[in-house]
Amino acid sequence: MAGVQMGASVAINGTCLTVTSIDGDAIEFDVIGETLRRTNLGALKPGVKCNYERSTRVGDEIGGHTVSGHVQTTAEVAEVARTENNERWQFRLREARWAKYVLAKGFVAVNGCSLTVGEVGDDWFSVYLIPETIRVTTFADLGVGGTVNVEVEAQTVAIVDTVERVVAKYLEDKALK
Repeated sequence: MAGVQMGASVAINGTCLTVTSIDGDAIEFDVIGETLRRTNLGALKPGVKCNYERSTRVGDEIGGHTVSGHVQTTAEVAEVARTENNERWQFRLREARWAKYVLAKGFVAVNGCSLTVGEVGDDWFSVYLIPETIRVTTFADLGVGGTVNVEVEAQTVAIVDTVERVVAKYLEDKALK
């Protein structure tokens, strides 16, 4: 929290929030109904760990994928398979309609952590977590049945939606002729 100021953007479990109050080592945010509806923030209890990240400033190194903190939906931890070198986490999306934007080898933000997608199904996706990711995030505190925030990649959303509109228009035009 060093240097955090009023009005600063901070991500809590990947959800972009604005600092409204600072009291020692405690910071507060205004959270509106839409944010509570789309995220897991309403289920947080005092003392529960969450992922916390300051916003990147122009000129800062980007050590991962670019995410905005604009969470679209949540997902449930459906399965965790531990191996010697990593863990495979499978998430079931609360709203299956977001699955079309999650692409294998693309990326997705889960509780604010930008992760490369492993596999994708009709309403689920998986990621593989290395020990360092588990160590520096709250994944170790989650288990099957836990709820996470999901942000899909904005460029993928734009491309998929544009292609769908163009193809629909093309098919409509062809059917009329």
